Amino acid sequence: MEKNTSMGGEAHTYPPQNPPPYPGPPQDYPVTNQPQAMPMQATVIQGSNVVPVIVTNAMGPNSATIICGSCGQHITTRVERMPSVRTHLFALLICLIGCWPCACLPYCVETCNNADHYCPNCNSYVGSYRGA
Repeated sequence: MEKNTSMGGEAHTYPPQNPPPYPGPPQDYPVTNQPQAMPMQATVIQGSNVVPVIVTNAMGPNSATIICGSCGQHITTRVERMPSVRTHLFALLICLIGCWPCACLPYCVETCNNADHYCPNCNSYVGSYRGA
């Protein structure tokens, strides 16, 4: 125990200061230069329900025929086109080069928008196609 006598002459006792514990040697994680494979099934947790979402490489710009992970039905997906950051950047680029009347063109072209796939039976999200 240390004693500290300051100007007032009073003695204060402090407990000895120990350094914080260290977790040990750093762990080495394996480093690979191999591309990782895309998972074929993901699990989305919503409240207490577990909903499997099947993600396949068959998602494209048009409807796909798959088995829905939520309702288990053999379906043809419903596709909704949604603008993406790429769509907005194309519109901005058109404005910057001086063709501002044509700035709405990327929003009308299907290949500039994302294709989001949904199940027509249970309306669950199935996957997306981002385009090239």
